Amino acid sequence: MLCDYHVHSEFSDDSIYDMEEVVKDAIKMGLNEICFTDHVDYGIKKDWSEGDIKWRNGEPMANVDYPKYYEKLKYVKDKYKDQITIKEGLEFGIQSHTIDKYNALFESHDFDFIILSIHQVRDLEFWTNDFQKGRTQKEYNDEYYKELLNVVKHFNHYSVLGHLDLIQRYDPAGFYPFEYEKEMITEILKEVIKNGKGIEVNTSSHRYHLPDLQPSTPILKLYKELGGKIITIGSDSHKKEHLGAYIEDTKKILKELGFEYFCTFDHMQPVYHKL
Repeated sequence: MLCDYHVHSEFSDDSIYDMEEVVKDAIKMGLNEICFTDHVDYGIKKDWSEGDIKWRNGEPMANVDYPKYYEKLKYVKDKYKDQITIKEGLEFGIQSHTIDKYNALFESHDFDFIILSIHQVRDLEFWTNDFQKGRTQKEYNDEYYKELLNVVKHFNHYSVLGHLDLIQRYDPAGFYPFEYEKEMITEILKEVIKNGKGIEVNTSSHRYHLPDLQPSTPILKLYKELGGKIITIGSDSHKKEHLGAYIEDTKKILKELGFEYFCTFDHMQPVYHKL
């Protein structure tokens, strides 16, 4: 069973990878199942229906065009149903002050899978370093994990936490030891497990040249120690060369860490597959 559960298409503001081409490439690669998880980032991006969309570096700062997205998902699901399983998801880039918008969005459609990610705090983005500017490494790491903890305490319409230690990817000061945030991460994972949710392993750590998996091996070990069992694996693909990358390698590592299963999802319910 070869699956990629973090896949972006032209419906994400940072990708031009046509959805049907994604499906065709996935079939050629031998993937059995994929889940599209295009970006929604309320706070810094508008819905297309609101109009007055801002553009940045030739890309629209807009969320998924929902009617077109669901229509194209239905088209590829029907057309390729005998060759691959395609699931419907989104990646919710949530902040504390945008939770109400995501509750409404979740209720508007029958999703298979939702990734909960923190891409910005106080509408300040990580990848631009706007969030990190003028602050110590401890300050921005502390605030990132506090925000994540607050969101998981107050929002429950998700399947897994995406790239839990994402701040590591965009840390201008370099590696920040897990031990410094262990107490906060433990609280986050306990909340996730208590609510019947999971975490993902995001294989983009390889292309970002991170020193460890994402989340890191210590976080994965802690998740297992705390009783966590729901894990998905996703490439966070935005182009062909990302799709399906390092999925099998990650399965082997998870097995070595003592995990027995990885998950896919159907109508927000986990489906377990032996590693």
